[in-house]
Amino acid sequence: MPFAQIGEQVLFYTVSRRGGPALILIHGAGGSHLHWPAALRRMPGATVYAVDLPGHGRSEGPGREHIEDYVADIVRFMDAVGVSRGVLVGHSMGGAIAQMTALMAPERVAGLVLVGTGARLRVAPALLDGILQDARGALALITEWAWGPEADPAMVARGRQMMARVNPRVVWGDFAACDRFDIRERVGEITAPTLVITGSEDRMTPPKFGQWLAERIPGARFVLVEGAGHMVMLEKPDQVASAVREWLKAVAQD
Repeated sequence: MPFAQIGEQVLFYTVSRRGGPALILIHGAGGSHLHWPAALRRMPGATVYAVDLPGHGRSEGPGREHIEDYVADIVRFMDAVGVSRGVLVGHSMGGAIAQMTALMAPERVAGLVLVGTGARLRVAPALLDGILQDARGALALITEWAWGPEADPAMVARGRQMMARVNPRVVWGDFAACDRFDIRERVGEITAPTLVITGSEDRMTPPKFGQWLAERIPGARFVLVEGAGHMVMLEKPDQVASAVREWLKAVAQD
């Protein structure tokens, strides 16, 4: 599997080259490239990169505590793999990174797919404190809130195990970055074609977050996936992949 040199750090990523536009999959807080299902990582008609952010998955180094720092990592990653412009597909914190990239480096963004995210991602103080003081308890709370009622229990258990492998300090930094993120006054400045996807049962970023984004980003499309929670792309992979494929076709025709 490939690695990309990003300054003094090395980032792990997967790539599926099936022609078409370049998609950069950006996972959420405490996640990894495995938070994206094969239906997206190996999407036909696209060249898809799924990256592990610093300190996550198989990527080395410390994590970040500000969304802007992750933006710098994504831009450097795109440079390293030779992608001048790409469609950024971000989940939760990854959606914040994608939005901020569209504001900080719009020339690098051909489109946005924002999954289970918002223009503001406030985190409860008790959860932030708990990540470092009681990592196991905080992980249990995150797991409880992250999945919808129809999610496969085995999948939920795997998700919990994957996050448990991430250094609690990295997870804390991710949630601190989310808590600081607030671009509500700037959302209208985003000019990239945008698709917003939210699960109907998402308790971490409820559907109103996605609807708000879609109403304020010019020309954005909103898709509500019934029965899915915050981990909508893993809970309903075929529906999410289908929505992305249809949107990409529509954007190509515009």
